[in-house]
Amino acid sequence: MESCLLIAGEKSGEEHALSFFPELVQLCPGVHFYGVGGDDLKAQGLELLYHLRDFSSMGFTEVIGKIPFYWRALTRLETEVQERGTRTAILVDFQDFNMRLAEKLRRRGVNVLYYVAPQAWAWKPHRSRALARNAHTLFTILPFEKEWFQKRGVKQVRGIPHPLMKTYRSELASIPERPWSELRAKLKLLLLPGSRRFEVQGLLPEFIQAVKLLKASLSVEVHLVTVPHLDPALYRAFAPDVDVWYESTEIAAGMKECHLALAASGTVTLSTGLFELPTVVCYKAGLLNEFIFYNLIKYQGPVSLTNIIHHRRVFPEFLQGSVDPHLLARVISAWTTDQNLYNQLKATLRTTKDLLAGETFSVPDYMAQVIHERTSP
Repeated sequence: MESCLLIAGEKSGEEHALSFFPELVQLCPGVHFYGVGGDDLKAQGLELLYHLRDFSSMGFTEVIGKIPFYWRALTRLETEVQERGTRTAILVDFQDFNMRLAEKLRRRGVNVLYYVAPQAWAWKPHRSRALARNAHTLFTILPFEKEWFQKRGVKQVRGIPHPLMKTYRSELASIPERPWSELRAKLKLLLLPGSRRFEVQGLLPEFIQAVKLLKASLSVEVHLVTVPHLDPALYRAFAPDVDVWYESTEIAAGMKECHLALAASGTVTLSTGLFELPTVVCYKAGLLNEFIFYNLIKYQGPVSLTNIIHHRRVFPEFLQGSVDPHLLARVISAWTTDQNLYNQLKATLRTTKDLLAGETFSVPDYMAQVIHERTSP
């Protein structure tokens, strides 16, 4: 049986892959898909060599600690590709690992479909050269990326609608108005502390403390999104402060129900932009990560994807030591007391969908075509 490798090494990557994978499986009934993913991809037919909960990491120190594991995984995957005669691979985001894997696969004659371009425009611009050398096709999901990579030698670039546009297609068709008068009566505040242990450990206590400060002058109903692969004990200590609970599969319901959000930096901050949900964006990691971020990385722009595609700081951002409950509460309070400020922000967010339109073509059809080209005698 012909095979295709798929790598989605973290939860956001799995969500991206789910925007095309179920249809791709239907288009390729004679192809066996295997690789790295989570329970949702497994349910759709992906054979898991590794589960993403053991595979993913974030932050420089966490990555360093897992280097031996990643090298072993690279070796195993290369061996599996050779033994199975795999001729096509779909690498989804997860750039540090997938860029190295793409090099190995190209040397073995594998067509690499690289889905979600690495943010080389922010840091490590030399990766554009590696992609020009190793990728059969690069899929970009942010509006300015296609031209950026083409100018740097990547010949086959397809600018596609952001996967979240498909994931939330039905929900985005009916976003509630959520007028300012509603949040003045009772603020429904959505907490999105992240999908990794260190994110939840570092941010959720700060979010809850900010909530307590807000409750001194506002009626606040707290909504919290949890993720199933983390220990429930991470959330249990804050149960008395939470009114409504959501699992990660219910996040769209939370974004439609609530007025404002506190969120960990990541793909979710683009989701809140698409759902027109004003959000305070936060990121907090260890001291070594902070030193590297501020001293060794030249990129000085915003970190939130909503801010990046709007080319300005639509969402306030608090990173590392600036994640302070008093500052978070101050921003939320400003949105609840200044109607013009809130309405202007909402008007800006309504344009987010238009910025992510991309090319009108079928990603599953394109991928199936490449797979079938490699499988024909």
